[in-house]
Amino acid sequence: MNVIGESILHPSRWSVRARTTVASTLVIAFCLVIAGLALVFVLANSLHLSALNSSEARATQLVQQLTGKSPADLDPSLLSTDSQIGIVQIVDADHRIVAQSPGTDSDLLSERILGPDESDTYGRVKKSDNEDYWLIGQGAQTPAGPVTVFVGADREPVETVVTTVAVLLAIAGPLVLGLAAFATYRLVGSALAPVERIRARVASISSGRQGERVPVPSGNDEIARLATTMNDMLARLDEGALAQQRFVSDASHELRSPLSTITTALELAHRRPDLLDDALIEDALLPEARRMRQLIEDLLILARSDESELESIGTVVDVDLDDILFAEQKRIDGISEIAVTATVAPVRVSGDPRALARMVRNLVDNAVRHSETLVHLECSEAGHEAHIVIEDDGPGIPAAERERIFGRFVRLDQPRSRQGGGSGLGLAIASEIVAAHHGTISVRERVGCGITGGGSRFEVTIPLPTD
Repeated sequence: MNVIGESILHPSRWSVRARTTVASTLVIAFCLVIAGLALVFVLANSLHLSALNSSEARATQLVQQLTGKSPADLDPSLLSTDSQIGIVQIVDADHRIVAQSPGTDSDLLSERILGPDESDTYGRVKKSDNEDYWLIGQGAQTPAGPVTVFVGADREPVETVVTTVAVLLAIAGPLVLGLAAFATYRLVGSALAPVERIRARVASISSGRQGERVPVPSGNDEIARLATTMNDMLARLDEGALAQQRFVSDASHELRSPLSTITTALELAHRRPDLLDDALIEDALLPEARRMRQLIEDLLILARSDESELESIGTVVDVDLDDILFAEQKRIDGISEIAVTATVAPVRVSGDPRALARMVRNLVDNAVRHSETLVHLECSEAGHEAHIVIEDDGPGIPAAERERIFGRFVRLDQPRSRQGGGSGLGLAIASEIVAAHHGTISVRERVGCGITGGGSRFEVTIPLPTD
């Protein structure tokens, strides 16, 4: 029970609304206490100084009057009291009271007698519970002899005002705190209401309900921008989920074909063992197994690309692109009747040699698969980039499809591509490899370079290494 109580009382268990309310209330309470103490101190000091100034002014007036008059001839108003002056006494050199405020007793305020032109502050003098003064004194020379003028500033009005203000602050402080806490709680709740609606909507969204979006509150504050960002994220997740579904569907379809061929051949061989000869193995089993293995390897490459593993190239060395293109020219000459021409200049980049060779081979195989008679290869330097060009004299690629062909399992000529062994992954892998080397890849209509007729021109740019 104690553990549960302690966990509930711990601030980390509170809601944002509760934590904000408590924090703001504590801050306001601290500010109110500091401001209240400062106000009381300043008020008390100001009233004290005002009373002392009034006492000094009264004493100065009395001294000026006494220089030409005897105490008995003084203006009675100078001996009167008010809200600040509590008592006035004039004492001669023999400690006799020669004049004083009406209604006061005959007790001396101080035994210390001052000479002419002397002044002093005696501090607090308390004669009784109802007589408490700040006393000052000044000496004066009268026609009857020297006297000392005592003026006492009454402390009681000052203390009454300060006490009243302190009590009012003590009463008003909790009321202000309660109002501030209530207002903060309501305002924070109102501000967080859209967040709660967003949370509830996100909690209700499941993987099978695509297209769901969170409500966007009006305005352009942080919560509205958060909702917009979350909707953008949900849109990307929907696109990723759809792409994943298409990818899985296409991969399953591509794997089903060779697997069906192998399964059919093995079932036939199981029923008729005499039919399992070299021809069946060479014509059916091995080609389909190789095709399935190649497809799986391509899928693994793309899976690593999705996990951002291709963004950091593993083996970075100097790679001669001209050597890769010459090797591809020699390879195609040995396995195909398609003529291959090359215009190759020495070009060296930094990168993964196996990945770059795979990229060039995928593009060359694509060109050979679609060409009629000829494939042309180029590499050169331009500015701070290496340029690779691969052209064919095939039917070309429509302008509307030139970006889509770098997607996965995209084949513009399905029957022909399947017959030629294409899986629709070669250009996607080439595009990922180029991106991993911070380059670009594009395709457009062929512009010549020794080939007549239609065709496609694939262009790859890769940054040259910096010195």
